[in-house]
Amino acid sequence: MGMGEEEGEEKREKEVDYDASLLMSAWKIPVDYKVYKGRLGGDLTVNDAYGNLVYRVSGRSFSSSPRSIKTLFDAAGTPLISAAFLDSGWQGFKGNSWDSKDLIFTVQKAVYSAFKTEIIISMADGSVGDPKLTYRLIGSPFFRSCTIYRENSIVAQTNLLYKLKKVIYSRQKFRLTVYPEVDHVLVLAMLIIFFGGY
Repeated sequence: MGMGEEEGEEKREKEVDYDASLLMSAWKIPVDYKVYKGRLGGDLTVNDAYGNLVYRVSGRSFSSSPRSIKTLFDAAGTPLISAAFLDSGWQGFKGNSWDSKDLIFTVQKAVYSAFKTEIIISMADGSVGDPKLTYRLIGSPFFRSCTIYRENSIVAQTNLLYKLKKVIYSRQKFRLTVYPEVDHVLVLAMLIIFFGGY
């Protein structure tokens, strides 16, 4: 191989490395979703920035415990996490379950008022991640405002879709921003509990 060929090969390798680093850096940015609520108590749908359905939330009620359960599905209809309201409060479970062996997290503490809601969610033993990990959700369900903290770091936020020169804003749709290196499914499951009855 001549000198010119070696330089050409080295240049191609650098270009490949550069392209790979660009691809990886694309995953290190916040991701926005648009969340839509169906009218008259309808279910939630979650779309990506291009308008594609990514997740949906469907609720059910029972005469026996749990009194209410809301399940997060992917676009293909696979159940991911169910949030069940039991006698002890809200809890999150794997898939379509509300069995204690499938417990992912529990609501440890809740403070509700007309203008501010704060809940602390604790991950259960044996779940993904640190079993001692807790998340703090603070905001106003009425205004679709919520900030999710892990320790002192913000991991996700929601807000209404504001438009210039518009006085009244619809509560039927809002924006969710999830920051890098955060489980998007877990964030959505926690929001189901935060917004409760939607």
